[in-house]
Amino acid sequence: MAESVATDIKLIIFELKGKEYAIPVHQVRSIEKMMHITRIPNIAPFVKGVINLRGVVTPIIDLRLRFALDELEYSDRTRIIIITLNDMDVGLIVDGANDVVDVYEDTFEPSPEAAFGTEVDYINGVVKLEKRLLILVNLEKVFDREVLKTYMRSEG
Repeated sequence: MAESVATDIKLIIFELKGKEYAIPVHQVRSIEKMMHITRIPNIAPFVKGVINLRGVVTPIIDLRLRFALDELEYSDRTRIIIITLNDMDVGLIVDGANDVVDVYEDTFEPSPEAAFGTEVDYINGVVKLEKRLLILVNLEKVFDREVLKTYMRSEG
């Protein structure tokens, strides 16, 4: 029987309402400061609108609203994490982008469902890192196809 090799994964750590969340670095294109967002009518409340980022029109989603957390006024720490999902760039508004860490894939644990509220649907698991608990976000669930279709319809 072959030994399993633990894969080293880089994660971007960001903050929402005092909790630390993580997404794989390979899905992140850039981290931007807050900028002007053009509103789009008749779209899901958590979709804040679009930005023109280096010539690419990019939809922006407020992750606090997507996770049914309280809305927060944007500050100097607020960031937009630009990710690529299904060949499409999407921006995530977060309270702050903290750092990048290396973890081993075998340190991922399933999420204890009782510990999370409505955001449990968007979580892949947790990683214990020294005294920190990182919540792994499932980007595919955050951006379900219906949300992307709604955005596309509003464009055309």
